[in-house]
Amino acid sequence: MQTEDSYFIQKCLNGESEAFGFLVDKYKASVYYFLLSRLRNVQDAEDVSQKVFIRAYERLKHLRRWESFAKWLYSIAYTQSRNFIREKYNRPDCESFEEQDPSIMINHSIDSYNEEQAIESIKETIEEALSLLPEMYREVLVLHYIGGMQNKEIAVILGTSIDNIKQRLSRARLMLKEEVLAMMSAVYDQQKLTAKFTFHIMDMIKKLKIHPVSTTNGVPWGLSLAAGLIIAVMSINPTLIQFTHIGTPIYAPLLGETKVLKIGEIPVDVVKISNMPFLSGKMGNGNGGEPQKPDIQNAFFLAPKGEGGTWAKKTDMPNPRGGLSSSVVNSKIYAIGGMIAVGTAIATMDEYDPATDKWTKKADMSTVRVHFSANTVNGKIYAIGGGNLSGPLASVEEYDPIADKWTKKADMPTPRSNFSASVVDGKIYAIGGRNNNGHVPAVEEYDPALDKWTKKSNMSKARSYFTACALNGKIYALGGWIPNEQLLSVEEYDPIADKWTKKTDMLITNSAFAICALNEKIYVFGGETPDGATPISTVFEYDPNTDKWTKMPDMPIARAFTSASVVNGKAYIMGGSTDSTTVEEYTPEDLQISAISPQGKLPTSWGDLKSR
Repeated sequence: MQTEDSYFIQKCLNGESEAFGFLVDKYKASVYYFLLSRLRNVQDAEDVSQKVFIRAYERLKHLRRWESFAKWLYSIAYTQSRNFIREKYNRPDCESFEEQDPSIMINHSIDSYNEEQAIESIKETIEEALSLLPEMYREVLVLHYIGGMQNKEIAVILGTSIDNIKQRLSRARLMLKEEVLAMMSAVYDQQKLTAKFTFHIMDMIKKLKIHPVSTTNGVPWGLSLAAGLIIAVMSINPTLIQFTHIGTPIYAPLLGETKVLKIGEIPVDVVKISNMPFLSGKMGNGNGGEPQKPDIQNAFFLAPKGEGGTWAKKTDMPNPRGGLSSSVVNSKIYAIGGMIAVGTAIATMDEYDPATDKWTKKADMSTVRVHFSANTVNGKIYAIGGGNLSGPLASVEEYDPIADKWTKKADMPTPRSNFSASVVDGKIYAIGGRNNNGHVPAVEEYDPALDKWTKKSNMSKARSYFTACALNGKIYALGGWIPNEQLLSVEEYDPIADKWTKKTDMLITNSAFAICALNEKIYVFGGETPDGATPISTVFEYDPNTDKWTKMPDMPIARAFTSASVVNGKAYIMGGSTDSTTVEEYTPEDLQISAISPQGKLPTSWGDLKSR
């Protein structure tokens, strides 16, 4: 069905700019509070909110029709806030945006303010209290207590699970005094954006022009474009395709209903388009059963799906290397360290932008290292452990992408290489590996906000050359190697309970593979044969909900000691061994519509439908 957002987008691109006012009114509160959580200043948040909506209006025609307008809008908000922070950071008269020790909040109180003092003073105290929290906790508190959002809404904005949001809120509450929490909603209620904000935006966009789109007569918006092509073929020769009449015929108009909605502060009549009619009595679940209504993605393209997803070759890395680590910040992938020859570790870092398929050189680490772990927390990358000619390392370095600078942090208690680390609720868990004493089962938790390490329960089986992955608040340690043996075993770690649980073994023994989480499942790419002599190309999918493994089609190139990162629902597999520069993009079956290249065939964005 056509959503309310797409209804207004269509009207905007058809020249009715006033329709954008409904989108502004619908999302202004959540965008404003999201920015407030990042910028920590009411006026800055309002100013940047204006920039976000102006930018969204200017680029509206580039929004791909299968994308969520809300997620797209929040990505613009994140970029605009990052640019604002960078500009402010570079001004000599500005204070640093570095986080402060949240433990101060345990004793922080607003008792010194009495009831007669101005509300502005109390607000300043609350802002000071929030500024002492790590960003991940400040965000959820502002969105929940000030923005009045539910956990589900916050999870969408921050791109994480509802369980993670619950955990963050719980820990954030422990860091603030109850008095502060009680006053947050009341004090900031006066700071909400009013209808004047919407009207101000509308006055500004009157001066902007975006090209109108065609009405695409004959192909309703609720109907897929692929179906439109089928209709076009039938109009030439209807005997080419035979349809069995089931319910509504393909040529029947879409049914709809008019409903008065209240979006923000402005009520509006919206035509709600019904679900797309069936194309054929044989269209169903693909198993010859009863027909079913196409889902959203199929209703858009109705294109056949390749079993297991698709692969695409991307621009090579600037430097060949294996044993590297990669991490993602703001939809950019940072390929870090690794080995260019046996015994030759490097400190090189390169940034890859999947949107432009381009590489950019960035500042090198202070320490050369291979077989280490890099993880992102609150927009910073932490390179931990690994090894070089000096042996296993304990050193930790923090990278700030905005400043393009590395900073030394507290060492890991147990020096090690060939281990794995994952992030849950803003904390990094370093697991297993090996050092000069052999394989270690040690698990140590690093809190970037406190720059502090804490010992946790050991994993059940010491191992190296394995890989761990976090999903829905749990960490899964898979496969790996111990002397003369590759492993099948899978263990699940619960950070809250500090407990390990045995799960279903992998389908084959494997080590030195890449791993990532996609669509609530874990994917294992490549690895090596049990004798460690030959890279393999196998791909496996693990579903934690069912505790089951599935064999997927192989990757194009067999690789070991590679790295995997996820951006916008796609996995990017980089490097491998000591001589690979190859980068391949994997699109899961569920996102197959994104893998279809409609260039020159079908419109991909709303703006591509403009009159020519």
